[in-house]
Amino acid sequence: MAQTFTQKSPETLVRIATGRLLDTGTVASSWPMTITLGFKPRYVRCANLNASGDVTLEWYEGMANASAVKHDISGTQTLIATLGITPTADGFIMGFDLDLVVTSEQISWLALG
Repeated sequence: MAQTFTQKSPETLVRIATGRLLDTGTVASSWPMTITLGFKPRYVRCANLNASGDVTLEWYEGMANASAVKHDISGTQTLIATLGITPTADGFIMGFDLDLVVTSEQISWLALG
């Protein structure tokens, strides 16, 4: 049995950014949401802990654009292939996942680069 893995060398500088957003208007009109960080993230976590079922999306370097591992309060984990997270050269795009994005509910995010 062959095994293949990839490991990145540790960087001397880890960039961290956090933030929150609250959409108080018509949710669909402002999404997908572009978050500018000033660096390309290697890991992004977005969480809505107010949503029915508390929802978290996680994207790791090497995953496809618009994908994420979706977690809910019941412990269910799903790999989504659309409406997830897409890294950009200076930030990320948060997709319009209807479980995560709810009008008048706060989304908190963490990005590491």
